[in-house]
Amino acid sequence: MATTFKALTPSDITLTRTLLHEAVPITGSIVSGTYAGEGNIKNYSHGMFQSVYDYPYLSSSANHIFDLTVGYSNNSALSGGAKRHNEKKINTYNHMAQVLVGFDHTGSVREFDKDGTLTGGTKIREAFFINFARLLTKDEIKKGSFTMSLATGGLGAAPMFASAKLLSVMDVSASTEYKVNSPAGEYGLLYTGSAAHRPGTAVGLIYYQAGIAVLTASVFDGNFGAAGATYDDAKVESVLTGALISSSADSLRNRVNKIEFDNTTELNSTIYFCRAHHNDFNYSSNPTYLTASKLRVKATRRDDPVSYITSVGLYSADNTLMAVAKLSEPLKKTPAIEVTLRCRLDY
Repeated sequence: MATTFKALTPSDITLTRTLLHEAVPITGSIVSGTYAGEGNIKNYSHGMFQSVYDYPYLSSSANHIFDLTVGYSNNSALSGGAKRHNEKKINTYNHMAQVLVGFDHTGSVREFDKDGTLTGGTKIREAFFINFARLLTKDEIKKGSFTMSLATGGLGAAPMFASAKLLSVMDVSASTEYKVNSPAGEYGLLYTGSAAHRPGTAVGLIYYQAGIAVLTASVFDGNFGAAGATYDDAKVESVLTGALISSSADSLRNRVNKIEFDNTTELNSTIYFCRAHHNDFNYSSNPTYLTASKLRVKATRRDDPVSYITSVGLYSADNTLMAVAKLSEPLKKTPAIEVTLRCRLDY
């Protein structure tokens, strides 16, 4: 326990913020279930969404990757009549919309907006929702890093993932053009094309802190279902209205070629500069520092005292030890030496 303390002033303390990024590639074989024979795809009795794991979900080593679901607005042309899971799909859309878009001045749930202005324009009224696990996104998805490769159009005789049938969806220029008018945080628009070319019409939204991608159903033209599936020859509208949510999720999964993004971990730090001036801490409080009432390190009275710093303790105002930093090796301290030790607390 220390017997000598030195108070830290505001000039000895500073705060820093560091963003760490990690590339997250999700292959189509995992998403489609072909890697694990669909043992990594979990459906639930409530039928509201479907979960995708990287290994068979009953395995202790399985990690949750994302959840898939579909929905449409009350104002959608698909919402009328007797449709399979009609109420669930409407409730799913409303739930996602109130969390990600919020309410208007009348208290009504806003619809997803293609341009993100929320003041009019084209609405996304039929959508697929991909909710990525916190394990992958960490604190948020890095802006401008999201890319999804999808198979669209009719299957025909060509392979589903032939280059001519693949469509890239990405948040181009999102690092400078992201939106902030969502109750769930920042989000960007998803465009088709490439980093060098961005058409004027968006096909979805990506919510960075929430880790949710919203993809308009209209991005799929022609036939939609997976090869060999029940809805192989159906239009996307027929799949949304005539299939269970799990079947609609199956159809989307089988059209995902790959998903890539960088996650972000925000590291906040408090740095304490512990300064030992020339006249500070030249003596040790360790009882072994003395023998027969004399300093062990001094051969004569005129010799300078010497101490060795091995650790730094951070104390509260009432001298309660809060943290301890250990040096990799003892640091010599004499009246001729001044030392500044940089202690960093991450959280």
